[in-house]
Amino acid sequence: MDWKLFVSTFGAIFIAELGDKTQLAALSLSAGSSSKLTVFAGSALALVMSSAIAVAFGEGISRFVSPVWLRRAAGAIFILLGILYIARKGD
Repeated sequence: MDWKLFVSTFGAIFIAELGDKTQLAALSLSAGSSSKLTVFAGSALALVMSSAIAVAFGEGISRFVSPVWLRRAAGAIFILLGILYIARKGD
């Protein structure tokens, strides 16, 4: 196993998910539920499944597009979304 890749992936996803809608939804569901373990299992499985879909698509796309260009495109999309978020009028 590539531990450097594992740790960097864990760190990036962990930081990205803090305070995200997913975490807030899990917080809300567990606050109104008597079975915290069920909420944890459901939210954990949902994150695993969405990550599996992303990894599968990434693997498929990398057959046609260089990983360098994928990173550049992802970076450009993040910058564009950040600009749109900052520029939008108060909602």
